[in-house]
Amino acid sequence: MVREQYTTTTEGTSIERPENKYVYKIGIYGWRKRCLYLFVLLLLIILLVNFGLTIWILKVMWFSPTGMGHLSVTSDGLRLEGESEFLLPLYVKEIRSRVDSSLLLQSTQNVTVNARNSEGNVTGRLKVGPKMVEVQSQQFQIKSKEGKPLFTVDEEEAVVGTGRLRVTGPEGAIFEHSVETPLVRADPFQELRLESPTRSLSMDAPKGVHINAHAGKIEVLSQMDITFHSSDGMLVLDAETVCLPKLAQGTQGPASSSQRLYEICVCPDGKLYLSVAGVDTTCHENSHICL
Repeated sequence: MVREQYTTTTEGTSIERPENKYVYKIGIYGWRKRCLYLFVLLLLIILLVNFGLTIWILKVMWFSPTGMGHLSVTSDGLRLEGESEFLLPLYVKEIRSRVDSSLLLQSTQNVTVNARNSEGNVTGRLKVGPKMVEVQSQQFQIKSKEGKPLFTVDEEEAVVGTGRLRVTGPEGAIFEHSVETPLVRADPFQELRLESPTRSLSMDAPKGVHINAHAGKIEVLSQMDITFHSSDGMLVLDAETVCLPKLAQGTQGPASSSQRLYEICVCPDGKLYLSVAGVDTTCHENSHICL
């Protein structure tokens, strides 16, 4: 056991202190001290590396007090400059471009925009794919810049709100059912054709059907019969010349009639034929045509 001796002296006296046999040194010495310094140096190096990486990340990502890079936080929401890529679904209330630029949505597969109700069910969908643009909604409507409906489609009908519907395809327009319109007109210097290849074609109007050709002719072609019927009025052929080129002709009349005049005869069934005119009617002479 080590005993420590303590000696007190007063002023003016000189007493030699006894020499201690055992001296204890307080502190870390030797290899422990070198390891501690090495550890502190390593921590300092790690701290400097972390600080440098933090500065580099802040510089690369363009962190600022208002946001990060092209993304800035404003009072109206988030503002993003340039092009952005989203790998997961994006839920937003409004997407708006700058005043001086357009908004572009691009995808390698398709672009889908969904509208959901409070229960999470899809109430409207717009899908732009590589081969088709699909709209799923109760009603689809296109409006002009003044807010006037131009085109409206729902389950009941399709309404065109413009003053004129123009079909420019070389084959025209094909309708599987009826079409209701006040006017059907071709482009200037173009022909207008109304045809039904395998069924009948009907044009009905309560106050009349008007067919006008201002600078050409009107042709009505049929493989079977063409019937003009008026229940209350009459059939009027108002023209300078009425030609029936394939009307059946009777035999030659007496030799004295050399003016080559003909009269139109009517069969009981309504069939018309020509007979060479004479002093009196010659229809009965050629009535065998009606048989």
